[in-house]
Amino acid sequence: MKDEIHLDICNSYGELCNEIDYYNNERYQWKLAKLSPNQYATYLKTGKHPIIEG
Repeated sequence: MKDEIHLDICNSYGELCNEIDYYNNERYQWKLAKLSPNQYATYLKTGKHPIIEG
């Protein structure tokens, strides 16, 4: 099952922020070097893999 963002279940601004935060910071992707989207963006900018190079 693919892990996607579910904006339709959000009933408040806080729930929306939590869903977006999860999507960008906690949802790891194999296609993005096993990183979350934000970690991958940092990896592209610095060239340092945050998991391997700590």
